[in-house]
Amino acid sequence: MSETHERGTGAPDAAGALRSSRVAGTLAMVGGLVLILVGIVVWVMVAMQLRAENIVVPDDAMAFQGQVVSGPLTAFVQADIIQHHALEASGGKTYAELAQDDPVRATMMNASFLRASLFTSVVSFGVAAFAIGTGVLAIILGWGLRRLAAARAALQA
Repeated sequence: MSETHERGTGAPDAAGALRSSRVAGTLAMVGGLVLILVGIVVWVMVAMQLRAENIVVPDDAMAFQGQVVSGPLTAFVQADIIQHHALEASGGKTYAELAQDDPVRATMMNASFLRASLFTSVVSFGVAAFAIGTGVLAIILGWGLRRLAAARAALQA
């Protein structure tokens, strides 16, 4: 007879189920810790890279004027003001709307590249925050599984 099945019923025995719950809970907690650590590392790396560029939010931005771009909010605001300035320079026309020989097209192209880079950092911050949040959730669920296994074991004792 297998030690994971009760005799003749095909259902998992209590000891095997408790052991599986404890193992699953422990793995969830370890995985959660790894997700949190990776999320923090990514957040710090992206922030350091942005800060190293020494981009300062201009005074005519909607918020964070004079601050160095180093986080998701300052990066988003900087991308927004870049678009505003680029559209001013082009008379409200986008890159695609300008004639191919228009010298402002290069300005619009550079603005588009800068905005894409800043939005990439915003997405990176979001992914890092998602990893941290998922890690916290995994730890809570793993802790809950282990508590349930312990409570079940206490009831059977």
